[in-house]
Amino acid sequence: METFFISHGSPTLPIDESLQVRHFLKAWKQQVFLRKPNSILVISAHWETDVPTVNVVRQNDTIYDFYGFPEQLYKLKYPAPGAPDLAKRVKELLRTSGFNHVNEDTKRGLDHGAWTPLMLMYPEANIPVCQLSLQPKKDGTYHYNVGKALAPLKDEGVLIIGSGSATHNLKALQFDGDSVVSWASEFDCWLKDALLQGRYEDVNHYEEKAPYGKMAHPSPEHFYPLHVAMGAAGEDAKAEQIHQSWQLCSLSCSSYKFTAATAS
Repeated sequence: METFFISHGSPTLPIDESLQVRHFLKAWKQQVFLRKPNSILVISAHWETDVPTVNVVRQNDTIYDFYGFPEQLYKLKYPAPGAPDLAKRVKELLRTSGFNHVNEDTKRGLDHGAWTPLMLMYPEANIPVCQLSLQPKKDGTYHYNVGKALAPLKDEGVLIIGSGSATHNLKALQFDGDSVVSWASEFDCWLKDALLQGRYEDVNHYEEKAPYGKMAHPSPEHFYPLHVAMGAAGEDAKAEQIHQSWQLCSLSCSSYKFTAATAS
């Protein structure tokens, strides 16, 4: 099974028909991933902890972790069942791979990095969903190794999704512009080339290797979900860009599929 990185864009994703990434996600089951997964593991930019943490719940609540958006957004619900068995399996795999401290959160539901894309991808909300947190004080290689530890899940019917953003500099958003700023375009092109050429080590060290790495990601939390998805696909995985669009002149919605190498 493939793994995926999705740039989820604005929280208005479920209601704004003008967003190209919205239409991409609505066509998910027909055009991107035709199989129905047993369960879904989401690594979202919007859950940060000191150590890896899984949400262990029977039923997921919908978390409105954003402010100042249209009122109708706060009325939406994504009542997907929890995936406590998957959460335990994630914890087991991480501990086996040397991540000795893995916590459980028995109250947390789904943040908007998970539920806003899933509402479009799987609107029935009938597939169990588990979230795994990020550690923003760690680096790309650490999160790549988290992904490597989770690789067996692909063969257990689990859809692994990293949900973040290919670029994410909120101070650089332009609400009245109509052309992509050059630094964002350069970083986005570098990322595509690096992934499609299999230069995963460069992506792990994007701060040094990429043009405008710090400008594209002043903080790393929206990029680390990519590293987890990349690592979970395996060392010789093949990357494919499955969507590309822009929001507000600098927010890239580039999204990627990682296909594990077949054993020879």
